[in-house]
Amino acid sequence: MFRSLATGTALGILVASGALAETHTVQMLNRGTAGAMVFEPAFLQVASGDTVTFIATDRGHNAESIDGMIPEGAAPFSGRINEEIIVTFDTEGLYGIRCTPHFAMGMVMTVAVGDGVAPPEGFLEGRIPRSAMQRFEEQLNNL
Repeated sequence: MFRSLATGTALGILVASGALAETHTVQMLNRGTAGAMVFEPAFLQVASGDTVTFIATDRGHNAESIDGMIPEGAAPFSGRINEEIIVTFDTEGLYGIRCTPHFAMGMVMTVAVGDGVAPPEGFLEGRIPRSAMQRFEEQLNNL
């Protein structure tokens, strides 16, 4: 009796903790509400453990993390062109994401994982094209 009660309780905790994680969807588009070559939405605030599915709605896009623009200890990711990629964000902090072929055209997005996230020092330093920089600055206003 005690063993089945303990097993049931453990199973309930596992199911409940999995139910707390959410799945978000981001479309990669040639044209969206914010203009040409965009992620929609361009900014996400998610909880640690949430999953984001990046869908290449229009052909010619991918999603990948940008070197130097992910939290320390987070694993970088890189999707293939024209393919969906599913990423679970387990490390709290700020993530800069780009579409490799359209980075120079400003196709970037920001994912903030956790509450009270602020851009770390130097987040927008480095070689970021002007149009991408403008979009990142707009996205960071959501914090």
